[in-house]
Amino acid sequence: MFAAGKDTSSNDIPNLPYLQTVIKETFRLHPSTPLSLPRIASESCEIFGYHVPKSSTLLVNVWAIARDPKEWVDPLGFKPERFLLGGEKCDVDVKGNDFEVIPFGAGRRICVGMSLGLRMVQLLTATLAHSFDWELENGLNAEKKNKDEGYGLTLQRIVPLSVHPKPRLSPHVFSTCF
Repeated sequence: MFAAGKDTSSNDIPNLPYLQTVIKETFRLHPSTPLSLPRIASESCEIFGYHVPKSSTLLVNVWAIARDPKEWVDPLGFKPERFLLGGEKCDVDVKGNDFEVIPFGAGRRICVGMSLGLRMVQLLTATLAHSFDWELENGLNAEKKNKDEGYGLTLQRIVPLSVHPKPRLSPHVFSTCF
């Protein structure tokens, strides 16, 4: 996975399939924006039997789509293995082509920063996982931690997660990285 004493690079990411599935599952369960940006209907239409009047404001509930029990086995469970080869969603991606999980939107209105954002999340997550061991604040147990979400323009925890990093690498690695 990672070489001891070596910096993490973007070339390492394709060789870390489990890291990629953890990120996909995180985007599925915790999209940064639970609702898409609003759109205005340019004309009246019918969608799945529902009449949508002209000038209606339309939103896509990204959060609900990614937790739909018709699409996901154990939709509330954090199961990155569902995206691994052989998993029930191994062909599903977060880049807007598969509508089961669309954290960046889809179609013509997809987030223009998707590629950069996805790459940065992958690289930062890999670097943090490689460089540090993590402990919950005050020795709390992860199972007992309040994981309830608060809703708003962005999706966030009601009680923020507070963790402490413990360096795993030699100090010289950190001084040469930055």
